[in-house]
Amino acid sequence: MGLSGLDIYKLLPKTNCRECGFATCLAFAMQLAKKAVGIDKCPHLTAEVQDKLEAQALPPIKLITMGSGDKRLEIGNETVMFRHEEKFHRPTGIGFILEDNLSDGEIKAKVEKINQLKFERVGQSLEVNLVAIRQNNGSARFIDAVRLVSITTPLVLVLMTNDAQALKGGLELLKGRNPLVYHATKENLNEVSKLAKEYKAPLVVYGEDLEQVSGLAVALASQGVNDLVIETGKKGICEKIGDLTQGRRLALKKSDRSLGYPSLAVIEQDDPYEEVQEAASYISKYAGIILMKGVQPWQVLALLTFRQNIYTDPQKPLQIEPKLYPIGQVNDKSPVLITTNFSLSYYTVLGEVEASKIPAYIISVDTEGMSVLTAWAAEKFTPHKITESLNKFGIKEAVSHKQLVIPGYVAVMSGELQDESGFEIIVGPKEAAGIPAFLKNL
Repeated sequence: MGLSGLDIYKLLPKTNCRECGFATCLAFAMQLAKKAVGIDKCPHLTAEVQDKLEAQALPPIKLITMGSGDKRLEIGNETVMFRHEEKFHRPTGIGFILEDNLSDGEIKAKVEKINQLKFERVGQSLEVNLVAIRQNNGSARFIDAVRLVSITTPLVLVLMTNDAQALKGGLELLKGRNPLVYHATKENLNEVSKLAKEYKAPLVVYGEDLEQVSGLAVALASQGVNDLVIETGKKGICEKIGDLTQGRRLALKKSDRSLGYPSLAVIEQDDPYEEVQEAASYISKYAGIILMKGVQPWQVLALLTFRQNIYTDPQKPLQIEPKLYPIGQVNDKSPVLITTNFSLSYYTVLGEVEASKIPAYIISVDTEGMSVLTAWAAEKFTPHKITESLNKFGIKEAVSHKQLVIPGYVAVMSGELQDESGFEIIVGPKEAAGIPAFLKNL
């Protein structure tokens, strides 16, 4: 745990000189504890105290960056065990393993398939992050495979080899792309760490358990290699989740700097369904990167959707801008549908309106990101709020009719809304799936 405000206060000079901008040293200490100010604001700190405060100011889990440009991946820097405490910040990187004993044609085809794994959901673009090349043959073939993959994809690359010569060749090829090196073990620690340091590449530390990983991480840090990702080897799901959870807990709750790094999990399942289930387990508890073999779109979409949900701030639902949205070639006779500004609600309605092939307007009411029934129960989706939106977004000027379609689940408000808005209220289907048939019969 970081130092509390009172712990920090005990280290300060207690002169209340106000040179830091605060009335007392205690007030300054409280702001330091919240990381609202920097320690440089106090000109009277001793070197020893400054070192202590700088150490406590470091994030409990180090931020690691790999890759380059728009496709770079940042993991780590997490601060909580549970989403309700704050939120999770940097989504798990999802990557795929390519074996170097595949033919060039097979490698190109698989990389192209990986490049196409892009989806849009509730207005957000969902993409995968890494391609890992794993050595099975000699160093020459591995380097050729790395070269081929590097010119075929902009994604972050992972070099999976225990061969120092192959690793050096791959790193030389990928200068400027900041690949992830997999991995340093107790057997190859010195030679791999030298290469990681020379090429300034992040490095995976591999041990059989957390104790071994911790020892290796300390040894690497003493050599000046600090951009680390930790892995505890091939294990069953329960044991692996135990390692991931315990490692994070020790870093966050016990300030164990030797485990204060993001983690990685490699999935070797042959069954595609079990592979997805295992990957989802590690995304939730608490892998910074997962590497898998399956590249089927249905597998990846499921994982990207799950990751999106895990890394959404639970206190701030995904929401869109509240406004009037014309869908298709609308005119003054197009129907008008009402929904909330919760992204999932809006995009679900949007998809069904587009599927109906009938141009229509959708009015997104500001409900602070709540869904229809939740917003209605919280009195955020009321006749008064909807009427305000009608006036604000100029629907009276956009259409010549006086009809509104409201969700079937809030039919109870139709009479009051009709009185307040002056529009005829038509109760639509309860489920969005009924919208196409409803519009065609309207």
